[in-house]
Amino acid sequence: MKKAILIIFSMFLFISCNKANKEDSTVRYTQDSDEISTLKTVIQNYEKGEWDQYRSHFSDTVKMYYNSREAMNIDAVVAMHQENNAALSSYEFPDAKDEFEMVVTDADETWVNFWGEWQGTIAENDSTVYIPVHITARFEDGKIVEEHLYFDNSGITQALTKLEETRTKAQDSLK
Repeated sequence: MKKAILIIFSMFLFISCNKANKEDSTVRYTQDSDEISTLKTVIQNYEKGEWDQYRSHFSDTVKMYYNSREAMNIDAVVAMHQENNAALSSYEFPDAKDEFEMVVTDADETWVNFWGEWQGTIAENDSTVYIPVHITARFEDGKIVEEHLYFDNSGITQALTKLEETRTKAQDSLK
């Protein structure tokens, strides 16, 4: 009887340890995942101005925070991108400087982080602007449900200020 109890206890202990090991084998950090591939595609859609494809990677209720605590919806973000990029002859994230990672938090949320540099050329004067960018996006069921984008706008602000000064000087010289 003691042997039977000891055998049953040993099997229970073995099964419990195996289950714990399987739970601990969940990938909590990686630089290669479906979610990372999705965020790379989102960035490519942005670069090409493929706005319908861009939208398709976000949930209908996505909350997007762009240098702000105020959430925007996907339609407002697409409109903002289109307006901001209208004065540019080109814009991109040069791939050589991109870094991606995916983490699964203790709360079992899946986040993908991106660090890169945005590069844009102002059409009117051909000046090139470089802006460091960080994006972090939370995924559920393969879709982005929350996105935070942080960037330093000072480079574009300086370039547009310089452009305006050039315009003013040109107008003054015509007088």
